[in-house]
Amino acid sequence: MSNRNFNNEIKDTNDHKYAYNFDIDVMHYYMVKSFAPFFKEGNLLELGSFQGAFTKRMLQYFKDITCVEASDEAIKISQKELKEKVHFIHSTFEKVALTKKYDNIVLTHVLEHLDNPVSVLKRINEEWLSDDGRFFLVCPNANAPSRQIAVKMGLISHNAAVTPAEEAHGHRITYTLDTLEREVKSAGLKVVLRSGIFFKALANFQWDKLLQTDIISQEYLEGCFQLGQQYPDLCASIFLLCEKGKNKKKT
Repeated sequence: MSNRNFNNEIKDTNDHKYAYNFDIDVMHYYMVKSFAPFFKEGNLLELGSFQGAFTKRMLQYFKDITCVEASDEAIKISQKELKEKVHFIHSTFEKVALTKKYDNIVLTHVLEHLDNPVSVLKRINEEWLSDDGRFFLVCPNANAPSRQIAVKMGLISHNAAVTPAEEAHGHRITYTLDTLEREVKSAGLKVVLRSGIFFKALANFQWDKLLQTDIISQEYLEGCFQLGQQYPDLCASIFLLCEKGKNKKKT
């Protein structure tokens, strides 16, 4: 694995935030809304917790939460608010040693940051996910309309491009539904649901400006979410719900 500074990767740059208000206030809400009907009773493993905003939302569903985070600075921020409610482990996914299985595993907007995504997905399938557990995987969508518009404007070269700002924040790839499912299947996981989260025609910084006005209502946000269920390939993020792949019997 390349020598990476995870504390630097989470810092905002001059022209790009690591996490926008749109991500935390809108996308996190609708991710939870998408996940909740499929949660299994038991514990939760969150892989990549950043500064704990999404973790905090999980507290209403789970009492036993473990978070693995590569940035010690992000963990310190999370612990100030969450304190003893969550067990934090400072490690990379490639090196972490977990001693139990998990009924729910969440990986949101993290896989695209990994140097070896399939190897981590294999660890999820073979080591960490309980036999009846569920794995919730969300990644930014290369085909989001906001991205396609940026291509037509000449701001990025193609839908799946990794922009310089994304690269500075540790992105390695930009997934589509088919390439994301390729990774999951390569790791042996079973896909049980394919979906998208939130129809999105505007960039995050544009959303942040609009959310400060009365132009966007809660009803409009809900409409974008519901439209995204109809057109997952035009969503801000793509979502795969997975279960543990069954080992093939030897003949």
